Amino acid sequence: MKTLVLIGMLLAAAGLHAQTHTEKITKEFTFEKKSADNALMIANINGSIKVEGYTGDKILVEVTKTIYAKTQARLEKGKEKIQLGVIDRADSIILYAEGECNKFGRKTNRGGKNQRGWGYSWENNDRSCNEEYDYRLDFFVKVPASINIDVSTINNGDVSVQQVSGVVIANNINGSIKLQNLVREAVASTINGDVDIDYSTNPKKDCRFYSLNGDINAQFRKGLGANLSFESFNGNFFTNIDKLETMPVQIEKSNNGEGIRYKINGNRYQAGAGGALLDFETFNGNVYLKEKVN
Repeated sequence: MKTLVLIGMLLAAAGLHAQTHTEKITKEFTFEKKSADNALMIANINGSIKVEGYTGDKILVEVTKTIYAKTQARLEKGKEKIQLGVIDRADSIILYAEGECNKFGRKTNRGGKNQRGWGYSWENNDRSCNEEYDYRLDFFVKVPASINIDVSTINNGDVSVQQVSGVVIANNINGSIKLQNLVREAVASTINGDVDIDYSTNPKKDCRFYSLNGDINAQFRKGLGANLSFESFNGNFFTNIDKLETMPVQIEKSNNGEGIRYKINGNRYQAGAGGALLDFETFNGNVYLKEKVN
């Protein structure tokens, strides 16, 4: 009896997505206005993001779009509704997932006024919007190495950025983040996954690295000069830096409208002669900070 039940469950799972469609989307962009502030933003929802810097001056985009559905009719609807969205701002390019139950644009506050930054608004907050299919967009993008990068995804994918000499911001929810050959300041944050950081030139400006359920592995060049901050609930801090001095406790005062709050951080250190702040925070994970020998 148990065997029959198991077989039934397997057959039911196999039939969840009876139809699949996969296609490649390729795009090519150049900045109309070239400057040191040129930036690429990728705001994904389901799928991975991989960005590589190179010596060319064009943004070369390849997106693998995959739709899963139980019927052909639902598959056709997904093929129509899920598209690669593009916003060209002359000095910046924004790529996003254009879907049935979400809209992408300028963030707004409750008063309807535009705020700085871009993001999604979800049309299914009242549960009235129902996507009858599943989908993912997997990005592979080659960019001019000197531009700034801001990339994010939510489900079913990791984020990877390498060989980019500009500022890098990377966010994820259910996946890892890997940033390689960094030169300038960076911010990386994920909920469920590791954060791997590798610097080819030590940063001169503040950086922040965060994982709720994962480790942070950060590698810097020998002779790192920085101020370090570490905070964790269930994690520890490990490093191979010889010259590390404890810094005084820092007390941060804030007012969020519900009264004044104080945050105390006693895990502060100075590496070498000090310098930019490298802020590491986890909840269920360790931080491994290493100076590379070579």
